[in-house]
Amino acid sequence: MTQLADRPLDLSSSPSAVSLRIPCLPEFVSVARLTVLGIASRMPFSYNEVEDLRLAVGEACTHAVERAQAYSTLPGRHAGAYALVIESSMDTVALMIDVRDNIPVDSENSPLNADEQIRHTLGTVLLELLVDEVTVDSGTSGTLVHMVKYAPTV
Repeated sequence: MTQLADRPLDLSSSPSAVSLRIPCLPEFVSVARLTVLGIASRMPFSYNEVEDLRLAVGEACTHAVERAQAYSTLPGRHAGAYALVIESSMDTVALMIDVRDNIPVDSENSPLNADEQIRHTLGTVLLELLVDEVTVDSGTSGTLVHMVKYAPTV
């Protein structure tokens, strides 16, 4: 099965797409935030909407980093082995952003305790407040957070 982070980017459906691949480490989350800031600023979003998008991507990346750090406590694993791929595509209607990681989700053997799992759930609620649509798909090959922010109509 192909891992989510290794899925090729389809540029045929978007006139403007940007892809960023970074290590799943805390010091790289700011790179993802700045990239999204630059992309969102090219659309007719207000300052607050751009900041909401930047915060949403930061939250999605931070949760992946926390999972990577938790999994790095397991024998034979280290956080630097995991990656984040941030893909965005924009058109006149919306900005779509995917944040994907290759951190396996195995609830039976998860190193995350109940408090950490609740924090991840609360992070999803925050994402729902910041963007117009959000879906989260997790599996044995990683997690995909898909976010959509609709452009204001003029």
